[in-house]
Amino acid sequence: MKTEQAFESIVIIFNPNSSGDAPRLAEQLREELGELLPYASDVTLQPTDHAGHAVELARDAASGGRDVLIVSVSGDGGYNEVVNGVMQAGNPRAVCAVMAAGNANDHRRTTGTGPLGAAITGGAVRHIDLLRIRKGDGPDAAAEYAHSYIGFGLTPVMAIDLEKGSKGALKELFSVMRTFSKFKPFEIRQSGGGRRKFDSLVFANIPRMAKYATLSEADNLPSDGKFEVVMFPHRSKLQVLLTALRAATKGLGHQPSASSYWFTTLKPIPYQVDGEVKSVDANTRITIESVPAALATLG
Repeated sequence: MKTEQAFESIVIIFNPNSSGDAPRLAEQLREELGELLPYASDVTLQPTDHAGHAVELARDAASGGRDVLIVSVSGDGGYNEVVNGVMQAGNPRAVCAVMAAGNANDHRRTTGTGPLGAAITGGAVRHIDLLRIRKGDGPDAAAEYAHSYIGFGLTPVMAIDLEKGSKGALKELFSVMRTFSKFKPFEIRQSGGGRRKFDSLVFANIPRMAKYATLSEADNLPSDGKFEVVMFPHRSKLQVLLTALRAATKGLGHQPSASSYWFTTLKPIPYQVDGEVKSVDANTRITIESVPAALATLG
């Protein structure tokens, strides 16, 4: 469902040290909106200066109950911080948007509906689901949000190795193959009590990720109150490689969906949230939930 909304202020958050062209794109967007909205909105740039700063900036911008638009000029990781900051603010009148910059822009590539400037001036706001991951038991369990996916296993391990290496197609390919050759599966205790080994376990709010991989046949926007559960049970490395090639070419086809999923870790393992790699301790209950229509967005 779309609604028309005018904004009292627009805050553009970007990383001035981005490996991409975020500073230039942020300035161009401010100039464009200054021409399109000369009297309607206050448009400001907010550069970040440390990891996690976008969470603070977005939370501050969204606080106070105003009609505010927060734009992240970034990749998926930077947008994840902005989304989490807005969710922490708890302002239902705050709206998020992303302008693609940096290396990975799976969310914008998958959900974008048109030029961002035109969408902002038109004010056509829609609501999409978010993923929420809780680490631990009870109402005080630590929680964070994802706009696109949460992955355990091979995906975050490869991401860690790519971050250690240099950029460039050949070097990235070498890093991936080196990590793949050393990769070991992880084991969890599922909700039914049984143990199971996986090479990869991804909870996806969008049908495509990692630039080329098609996770499911679904092509709708993430607004159905469910997410896809993409499982790679432990198999031989050749079988895992063939499955990855199928994801990059034909796609993985239909995948089961759920509104919630939980399991318990048996050892410390890394996980990936919208491209950002984090970790969770052993013997921790992990709960993944869909939060329907949680994020107001446009573009």
